[in-house]
This record gives sequence, C-alpha cells and structure tokens, in this order.
Amino acid sequence: MNDLNQATINAFQLLLSGNSGIWEIISLSFSVSLSAILIASPFALIIAFFLAFFQFPGRRILISVFNTFMSVPAVIIGLALYLLLSRSGPFGDLQLLFTSKAMIIGQILLSFPLLVAMAHASFQAADRRAWETAITLGAKPYRAFFTLAHEVRFGLIAAVVAGFGRVIAEIGCSMMVGGNILHATRNIPTAIALETSKGEFSHGIALGIVLLVLALGLNAGVSMVQGKGGLHS
Repeated sequence: MNDLNQATINAFQLLLSGNSGIWEIISLSFSVSLSAILIASPFALIIAFFLAFFQFPGRRILISVFNTFMSVPAVIIGLALYLLLSRSGPFGDLQLLFTSKAMIIGQILLSFPLLVAMAHASFQAADRRAWETAITLGAKPYRAFFTLAHEVRFGLIAAVVAGFGRVIAEIGCSMMVGGNILHATRNIPTAIALETSKGEFSHGIALGIVLLVLALGLNAGVSMVQGKGGLHS
C-alpha cells in the first residue's frame, strides 16, 4: 500500500512539474485523436443524415454494417491496417506504417462507425418537418441540413464526444500501426502499457489520471450543454 501511495504522489509530481516526457506523450495523444475526430466527424454526420432521411437500395445493409463495425475490437482494425500498410501490403509504398499518420487513419476507422450509428439515431429522432419546412421555404439543401443538425445538436455532440473517448483510450490499433516509438508515436494508452510492464507505476498512474480527468471533463461538458438546452426549450 505504501508503494502505491508513493507511486500516486510521484504521478502527481510528474504532472505538476511539467515533466517533458509525460507532456510530450499527452500532446501527441491529443493531437492524433483530435485530428482523427475532426476528419471523421463531418463525413460521418452527412452519411448518418442520408441514412436517416433518404431511402435507397442497400440502406438497411449499410446501417447494419455500421452497427456491426461499431463493436469491432481496436486490435482487429489495427491488424487489417498493418497488413495494408506493411512493406508487402498494397499501400506499403506510402511508408505510413509506424507513423502518427497511420495512427490517425486507424482512429478514423475506429471512430467512424460509432459516429455514424449514434448520429443516425439522433437524426432519426428528429422532427422531419424541420427539414421539409426548410426545403419548402426555399432553403438550399446544405442550409436545411444545418437547420436539422441544430435541432439534434445535443445528440450529435454526444456522438462526437463518444467517438473521441473511444479513440483517445484505445491501445490495440495504436500499438500495431504506431509501434509505440518514443518521440514519434507513443501515446497515452501505449505508454501506460509500456511503463507498467517496466514497473514505472508512477508514469502509468500519471497518464491514467489524465485519461480519467478527460473522461470526467467530457461527460461534465456534455451534461452542462444538455442542461442549458433543456432550460431554453
């Protein structure tokens, strides 16, 4: 117990002292995950909108595919991407394997089905009259889309937050396509696994605290936004 207490104290000291190694890992992790979410979200929301408001051949199959891929383990995505980006793979010439770009691609693939599935549920719960009224009044389709998105903004925000939470804490895909390289691809989850295996519990606890604070902050932020929305409704 004394060892655990000391490791926890050391963990807070590492964070508060501005330890360059710890904060470099945190910075890389946030940079990769935010990039993935910012790239994936617009396309995912548009696809979710079309799945909710338009009928076309294969629509139900697409919905089932996204719902299925939402629960695919990160390590499976990592394995598939590794095979594609490896030297003998079809995209080996791009030399993306073991780079932060490969991690971003992996996290896009991980978050995309979740974003689509959750946004689709939000759009389905929307009042179709908001879209129909906007179109009837002569609004351009993109303006009508933003009008509808505003109506279900809390559900869409929750989808984006959930997507970010999924990728910021995943380890399987990042380990496989990033390689956990110091100063290059080592993010929070892979660093926790490495430092814990080395017995450096204070480093692992410090990074775990960051993830815990992030999770609490995101949930608190979503709750506050939804609460304000309820007060104005």
